[in-house]
Amino acid sequence: MPRDRAFTLIELLVAMAIIAILAALLLSVIGRAKASAQGLTCRNNLRQWGQATQLYAADHGDHLPQEGRSNPPLIPHVAMDTNSWYVILPQTIGLPSYYDMPWRSNLHANLGHSIWICPSNRRRSNGNNLFHYCLNEHVNGTGGSNSSIRLVSVPHPTVVVWLFDNGGLAAVAQWNNVHSNLHSHGAQFTFLDGHVAWFKNTEYWNFRTNKGLTNNPKLVWFP
Repeated sequence: MPRDRAFTLIELLVAMAIIAILAALLLSVIGRAKASAQGLTCRNNLRQWGQATQLYAADHGDHLPQEGRSNPPLIPHVAMDTNSWYVILPQTIGLPSYYDMPWRSNLHANLGHSIWICPSNRRRSNGNNLFHYCLNEHVNGTGGSNSSIRLVSVPHPTVVVWLFDNGGLAAVAQWNNVHSNLHSHGAQFTFLDGHVAWFKNTEYWNFRTNKGLTNNPKLVWFP
């Protein structure tokens, strides 16, 4: 009887190569699925912030919440801290304020799952602050002036940026703080009408100058 035929070295190498290719394809699919799920979580977070803003305005004579400090202190002690968006908006939807979050000052604290945290954002606390979402400083006055305007006074709320995926640490900033590569080479934005949209990074970022763009009519920074 003929002996059982054994695999040759070439056949084994071909089989291993096929297995490696299949494994790479599988990992790629899993990676894309994970990125998609993280993007949906982030989108839902920003949508909830948008809804909180609408609810706050409805309960406060159509006024938007104050901005607050760009880099809030560890312990709030003035009205600018306790009346800021990162305190007022979570309270509006029954959530703890930013000051109750352990990860804001602790690099090693568990981030958990909350509307504060974008699962795709790897940035952690610098020992004082952590904001995965940033407020557009040009809506309520400019920066720390905190002049609360009425929502109805904004002519085109569907294109005015309110909150966005943060590429820095500040709670309040402008176009240069948008994350330039977070969700499928882009970032997500909440607008003053409450809706959320994703934009490719080339639509809001100039990689040659490494600065944000302000000429996109669909991303308006000055209402």
